[in-house]
Amino acid sequence: MFVRTVYVTGDPSKAEAAIRVLNSEGRELLEERPEYRGAGVFVDRELGKLLAVSWWGSEAARRNSDQVMRERRGPMLEPFAGTVAVENYEVAVFHSVQPPRVGGGMRSTRVEFAPADTDLFAETFRSSAIPRLEALPGFAQCSLFVDRQRGRGMVGSLFVDHAAMAASRAGQAAARSADAAKAHLTVVGLEEFEVVHADVRPD
Repeated sequence: MFVRTVYVTGDPSKAEAAIRVLNSEGRELLEERPEYRGAGVFVDRELGKLLAVSWWGSEAARRNSDQVMRERRGPMLEPFAGTVAVENYEVAVFHSVQPPRVGGGMRSTRVEFAPADTDLFAETFRSSAIPRLEALPGFAQCSLFVDRQRGRGMVGSLFVDHAAMAASRAGQAAARSADAAKAHLTVVGLEEFEVVHADVRPD
């Protein structure tokens, strides 16, 4: 699968309006497109950040959908959006233990690596990170997105509630350090969000 991420920052007091539009008009637009496989919306209400992720069955379907979404994205995100950053990734790993819950937690880790180490990173994530995550109370899902050409990636770890996500911080910090050394990558960003919506249909 392939994903498009839309990272938006703006006035925290106006975030709710953007969330409502993404969960109604935005979702309807996506569902009309061929090979749509689901979406996630995540928010940091305190700082005013939104992360929207749409999933696609092929790279061509993602690219074709962007022609429509690019025109509609600006009006849908007004008046909240101050900055908007769009990125495209390949889904290297998707692993689900239980469905995420509205109000749950999502930890996003951004990384950089040599493009030649992409497969090493994916294998390290499968063999090392996933078993550790599965042992954490309240763990729901995880995914690894990669951009093979630019050597960039994003790891998303979803938990059933904020308390479970908070309790995992120390353990994940130690695992992150060990896996970063093993996979030859650099962590360049670490954020936490509330789950507004998360629905992925891999098949």
